[in-house]
Amino acid sequence: MSEDLAGEHRDAAALAVQAGRALMELREVPPAGTRDLGAAGDHLSHHLLVSELNRLYPADLVRSEEGLEHVANDGRLWIVDPLDGTREFRERGRIDWAVHVALSIGGAPVVGAVALPALDIVLSTGAPPELKPPTGEPPRLVVSRSRPPEVAYDVAEALGAVMVPLGSAGAKIAAVILGDAEVYVHAGGQYEWDSCAPAAVALASGLHASRLDGEPLRYGDPDAWLPDLVVCRPEYASAVLDVTTRQRRPYW
Repeated sequence: MSEDLAGEHRDAAALAVQAGRALMELREVPPAGTRDLGAAGDHLSHHLLVSELNRLYPADLVRSEEGLEHVANDGRLWIVDPLDGTREFRERGRIDWAVHVALSIGGAPVVGAVALPALDIVLSTGAPPELKPPTGEPPRLVVSRSRPPEVAYDVAEALGAVMVPLGSAGAKIAAVILGDAEVYVHAGGQYEWDSCAPAAVALASGLHASRLDGEPLRYGDPDAWLPDLVVCRPEYASAVLDVTTRQRRPYW
């Protein structure tokens, strides 16, 4: 952990936890007249995170899925997803949703925190989890609950992997960070806020994280579209990238 960013690491984790607790309270006792719990959660968390980041770091810009998606910067840029997995948040009992708070500097995801409020867990670059030993079992590949991309089937076949459906992008990458899965691949539909925070934690934990073509993940571009990535244990990186680059299929 970079010492000169110690405050940013700490604040990212604290804000993700704070927003997560507010979302849990909203989920348990929605205000009278709440018609769309997901929209209410997006709004609540967005305003909490943006107002606090503006207070703590007034010189920095903030990009948020909820209303500030067009903000860009190639210097310091906070990138937040106030509620990653809005659909899962609406479904009582589901735990696979998250809060993302990240800071990119020069395009690199250097600070990140992913709160999993329903599990009372926060994953942070300030104290990145250590990788668990390999299980010795066939690798688990986390995929979308409804629309696994074609590349996931190709990678699963190449690795002999078991596909495990999960909700939000943050929950999927968190599963790899926590050792509950070994590989996550995605193509065809994400934005910077979907991956910046979990990718930062994954990299800090010693995992591989890149685009499907092996290029580094870069953030802060004026176009927030970042449609593909792979996050996996380092021992699987070569085999995964061999599939996604050698076949040259139009995944992205």
